[in-house]
Amino acid sequence: MNTSIAIQILPNVLEEDELIRIVDEVIDYIKSTGYNYYVGPFETTVEGDYDGLMEIVKNCQIVAAKAGCESMSTYVKIAYKPEGDVLTIDKKVTKHHI
Repeated sequence: MNTSIAIQILPNVLEEDELIRIVDEVIDYIKSTGYNYYVGPFETTVEGDYDGLMEIVKNCQIVAAKAGCESMSTYVKIAYKPEGDVLTIDKKVTKHHI
């Protein structure tokens, strides 16, 4: 696993319930990909191969748009190691959630 991304989709909507609904649809999409993920309060982290994760980044925005989001801001952090593995979600956070 050579890549880890953190993605945050911020729908430009007025109502809080609508924002949550759209973000929940994006998270449901991420869950459906089969990649290992971790949902945090500000962003969702996903780990896997670079090309697959870049496809997820693109599709998250498409999912939000199809959910009725006319505009959004998307913030992405990428940890990439072409030869070898990046630190896993488990190594980064598990000790803090016991």
